[in-house]
Amino acid sequence: MADPSILSLLGLARKAGQLVTGEEPVGAACRARHAKLVLVASDAADNTVRRADHFCRTGNAPLLPLPFTKLELGLRLSRGPCAILALTDAGFAATTAERLSVLNPDCASVAAELRLRANRVLERQQEQKRHEKNLRKGKRPPWAPPPPSGDPPSRPRGGRKPPSASSGIATRSRSPGSRPSRRNRRP
Repeated sequence: MADPSILSLLGLARKAGQLVTGEEPVGAACRARHAKLVLVASDAADNTVRRADHFCRTGNAPLLPLPFTKLELGLRLSRGPCAILALTDAGFAATTAERLSVLNPDCASVAAELRLRANRVLERQQEQKRHEKNLRKGKRPPWAPPPPSGDPPSRPRGGRKPPSASSGIATRSRSPGSRPSRRNRRP
């Protein structure tokens, strides 16, 4: 007996925009390497299965058979009969493969591999969020060395060294009643 929770998960993925249906869109998703898992209906034609296998080899995505017919998939996904699907989210792909591995133990290795990929994607997303938070808060990167102790303080960042009398730069003097030029005025 097929697990209806798999169909519910596919419907949720469709609503989230993470499910691609149909032969041409699945092929495009695989060529762009967006597909994480390709699924084929139980009553799909041999030519469709062969093309799906070719798409998977091109896009480095696993191919798993579904225990549902094209009509069942189409009804659940609110469209016509559907023989080939692709999940573009690593989490949805891993969860679907895990639920399929309960029905078909041959899918267990694929499910484990997809779960590892999903965990790596999740770690990268969390690291990106931490990085963006640090940028918003203005924290310095942890690899910035502390200022050396005992040395005189360095010049302010981006500032110029103030002119000294011994630097050899002559300053213009102006008459007591004149105003500084527009360029030299202070705001």
